[in-house]
Amino acid sequence: MNEIKSIAVYCGSSKGANPIYEKSAIELSDFMVDHDIRLVNGGGSVGLMGVMADRVLERGGTAVGVIPLSLKDKEVAHLGMTELIVTPDMHSRKMTMVQYSDAFIAIPGGFGTLDELFETLTWAQLHLHSKPIGILNINGYFNALLQQLDLFIQEGFLKKEARALLYVEETPAALLERFLQHQGIEETKWA
Repeated sequence: MNEIKSIAVYCGSSKGANPIYEKSAIELSDFMVDHDIRLVNGGGSVGLMGVMADRVLERGGTAVGVIPLSLKDKEVAHLGMTELIVTPDMHSRKMTMVQYSDAFIAIPGGFGTLDELFETLTWAQLHLHSKPIGILNINGYFNALLQQLDLFIQEGFLKKEARALLYVEETPAALLERFLQHQGIEETKWA
């Protein structure tokens, strides 16, 4: 069994059009605090990222933000984080988030959310880490993306074993259970 003490949550710098996304972000935050799991996120004060950090901190949990200097300078940094790590660029931000986390969850967001999710998946596929990765599929938000992954397999661009690196659930409890059962792969040392 894996021990999950810290989860990076990839999510939107917007709250989205449907209030269910904010409600679900709060529920995920509560779940993490209730299970003594540290939140690691992009360090922003806006959107679902800010909602989650605010809720975790309000409930006495730990929230670590990792933000590139360019975004901190644009004054979107959440200055109330338990710890705010400033990186020189986006790539360093993603690597730091991976290093600080035991697992990864994507909830609704845009390009940045997908960039973080897919880079983390790619690093797992390349054996650069063996940590569990999941999608919290709130309101079917990721259904079309999951269909696209099936097409990748069908057309020979993705192996089923690589697709299996991504867990998909509709509740935090179900996703954490999958994470706890995760069988890691042998890691290659970072270059």
